[in-house]
Amino acid sequence: MLVTLAFGASFGCMRGDTATDKPVASGANSSLQGPLSGAGAMLPLPPVPDLPADKVALGKRLFFDPRLSHDDTIACATCHKLDSGGSDRLPVSVGIDGRKGGVNAPTVFNSSLNFVQFWDGRAASLEEQAAGPVHNPLEMASNWSEVIPKLSLDDGYLRDFKRLYPQGMTGETIVDAIATYERTLLTPNSPFDRYLAGDKDALNPLEHSGYQRFLDYGCASCHQGAGLGGNMFQRFGVMDNYLKDNAGRQADLGRFNVSGLDKDKNVFKVPSLRNVAVTPPYFHDGSAESLEQAVIIMGRYQLGREFSSEDVNALVAFLRTLTGEWEGKRLQ
Repeated sequence: MLVTLAFGASFGCMRGDTATDKPVASGANSSLQGPLSGAGAMLPLPPVPDLPADKVALGKRLFFDPRLSHDDTIACATCHKLDSGGSDRLPVSVGIDGRKGGVNAPTVFNSSLNFVQFWDGRAASLEEQAAGPVHNPLEMASNWSEVIPKLSLDDGYLRDFKRLYPQGMTGETIVDAIATYERTLLTPNSPFDRYLAGDKDALNPLEHSGYQRFLDYGCASCHQGAGLGGNMFQRFGVMDNYLKDNAGRQADLGRFNVSGLDKDKNVFKVPSLRNVAVTPPYFHDGSAESLEQAVIIMGRYQLGREFSSEDVNALVAFLRTLTGEWEGKRLQ
C-alpha cells in the first residue's frame, strides 16, 4: 500500500531532489491583485495512458485480491479504497491481525505521477511499491513463495498470466500487472484542470483568490507540476520543528530511514495535492484532521506565516477545486 497523501511536507521549499534548510521567500510583499506569476509551473493532468486492456484487467483483479496477504484478509484496496478518495482515511492503516503501520497511507489515485513512492521515497517505481506491502509484517505479512501457490489454484489467473507473460506467474509479473492497473487510476476533469484548459469560469472568485494566494505565498514552490506535488523531497518544518514532540518516532525521520544521512531527518516526499479535499487526515502521521488545520500548519511551519481566516478560506476553496473524477463521477 502506498504508505495519506495529503498535504504534507511542504509549502515554501526549494526545487530539487534533496532537501534544503533554507526556505524561499514567502511572498509577503506580493499583491493578491497582480498577475498569476508562477502559474506556468502548474500542469494539467495527463490523459489516461493507452495500456493493454487485458493486463489492466488482471492488475485490477489482483489489486482487490486479499490472497496477497498471509491470512487472506488484506488487499491493496483495503487501504486504498477507490470509493474513499483512494485512501482509507485513517491516521495509519491497519494490516493483518489489527497491526498498525507507522505512517498515513496516501491515495492510489494519480500515484503514477510521483517521482518516487512512499513518504520516504524508498520505492523508485510503482512496481517496487506494489511489492512492499506484500512483504511488510505490519501490512500483508506474506511473500511470493506463499502468495503464488495460493493464486495458482485459480485457473483464471494461471490462464491470464500464461497468456500475458512468457514466464507466467512470478512476483515480478504480479507487481507488473498491479502497477499497470494503477497507471490508469488518474482523476481527470477537476475544476482546476478545466481552468488550466482555458475555462476561466471553472473557478469562482473565492477559488481564484485562493489560487492567487497559493502562488503568491510560495505554495507552488513545492506543489506544482501535473500532480501539484509528488516530484521532490522537502523537510517538514522549514521555519519551525513541527515534529519536536515526536522526536523518538522512527516514522518521523522520513528520508533518513532510507539514506542514513542526517540532512534527511524529517524530510519527506512532497505529496500531490490532487483530490486532497477527499483524503483526510493529513501529513505523514495523519495529525491534521481537517484541510483548514492542514493549511494553517503549513503556513506556520513551512512559510513562517500566520494565515488570516480569509487566507484559509480562500486556500481551502482553491484546494477543493483539485478534486477530479473517477469513472465519470466526482470523487467524494
